[in-house]
Amino acid sequence: MKPTGNTVNFSLFLILVGLAAWVVPGAGHWLIRERKRAILIGITIPAIFATGLYIGSLGVLEPIGAAWYLFIGQILTTPAVGVLTDIAQKGQYFVAGRPADFGLIYTVIAGLLNLLCISNAVYMAYCGRGQFIGEDE
Repeated sequence: MKPTGNTVNFSLFLILVGLAAWVVPGAGHWLIRERKRAILIGITIPAIFATGLYIGSLGVLEPIGAAWYLFIGQILTTPAVGVLTDIAQKGQYFVAGRPADFGLIYTVIAGLLNLLCISNAVYMAYCGRGQFIGEDE
């Protein structure tokens, strides 16, 4: 059930939920008062990303090169990936071989999983699910 209030405010709220879910994984669900999902997402996605960095080092964060589309998948995790990439580009973090491939896969999967969570949070806010928006039935 969509709120019947001002549609501009509702649209801005949906944008706020989407941006919050991108900046901090799970924050979009937190805004619509889905606390358990928010905590689960807020722990799982950074853990997957950190596992990828542990396996492949900061060297897997490379925006320039043939695999720019993989960096888009990585930055979907959070904008903080851009800061980490800047740090990685200034340092000498060499990585090659299978660990780099596995680390890259983990970081990209974390970003794509966060994209699903962002769309889920916005959809739930749009449908009125969550205690903050919806009515008790």
